[in-house]
Amino acid sequence: MPYCVVTPGAGAGDEAEEVRIFYQRYGHGATKVLLIIGFAGTHESWGPQVKGLTGAVEPVDEEAPAADDDEGVEVCCFDNRGVGRSSVPARKSHYTTVIMAKDALALMNHLGWRKAHVFGHSMGSMIASKLAAIAPERVASLALLNTTGGGYQCIPKIDCHTISLACRFLRARTPEQRATVDLEVHYTREYLEEAVGSSTRRQMLHEQYVKGLSSSGMQSRHGFEGQMNACWTHNLSPKELDRIRSAGFLVLIIHGRDDVVAQLYHARRLAEKLQPAAKLVELQGGHLVSHERPAEVNMSLMEMIKASKSNTDLEEWSNLPKKSDGLLLTGSTGAVKREDERVNYMIFTYNLLGKLQLILLFFFGAFYIFLEHARRGLRILKPVGVSASTL
Repeated sequence: MPYCVVTPGAGAGDEAEEVRIFYQRYGHGATKVLLIIGFAGTHESWGPQVKGLTGAVEPVDEEAPAADDDEGVEVCCFDNRGVGRSSVPARKSHYTTVIMAKDALALMNHLGWRKAHVFGHSMGSMIASKLAAIAPERVASLALLNTTGGGYQCIPKIDCHTISLACRFLRARTPEQRATVDLEVHYTREYLEEAVGSSTRRQMLHEQYVKGLSSSGMQSRHGFEGQMNACWTHNLSPKELDRIRSAGFLVLIIHGRDDVVAQLYHARRLAEKLQPAAKLVELQGGHLVSHERPAEVNMSLMEMIKASKSNTDLEEWSNLPKKSDGLLLTGSTGAVKREDERVNYMIFTYNLLGKLQLILLFFFGAFYIFLEHARRGLRILKPVGVSASTL
């Protein structure tokens, strides 16, 4: 099986460990595309984009000689650390979007790719944006699907429906239970209830999801908590945003209007921060708009690849209102700084709540143990009843 081995870098510490990243390549060509999947997803989730960009459904035989096709597209998708066939580090600190972006860069080095179009979905878009900030010279273009800025922006719109989904997600113990929840998280209700032959799309997708979860296995606790940590601690500083904005490559942000996980507002705000490089495409769909509207998504991605090859001007590419000079620009910079401070505050609050939870669990456990000992002591001291017949 194709693996890229990521070795700990200098200064990583004694607790750092070697990580194996599983990947698959599809198609042949001079145009390279790196696909980075989101939270708890595997490389297989990019199926509609792999087929749309390359026309291939079967991965490349790694043992076969490389084919020459300058006009074609070669795609690589992989399992992030913590899920699928890739390694699952036990320490939560070994999961950040910076570390995972370096995994992606190591994979590019492993493949011999000097530059690639980098597309990310959800958490994968956070990783992709970090990669673009760390090594902008390695990015030909950047596409962020159903993205947020991480941290508190990962919190969905709070209503009865999302609370119910969250509770059911945490309680899911079987592939069948998890598949039922995932469908409601990923797609709109209208899409799921569409008729497909004699059944509905919901029934058809449920079978596919159960099969996929059964074959790859449910995500482990270490992987779940680690990837959640990567999402919560993600943040793009004003300096990182400026590096992406001024790098010269095109940025495409695609978002589903009915996404219950990543709110559309945050995607719009990120697009504004990345002016003049960004184009925003809003589609009717949910969190997996790449599956719900594959034709439109693939068309937008190919449009950006072609525009990058033809050296399209950034301002010509962007479909957002242009920023005016002077006061408006200064005000926008101040807004970005305030947003950054708010993110840091939310991360601090999240970490504090995590520590308070541990403290409460400790005291609850100690109190429970005390009650158990007291109950046993009272049972020992309780007088034994003696009947009259024994006297």
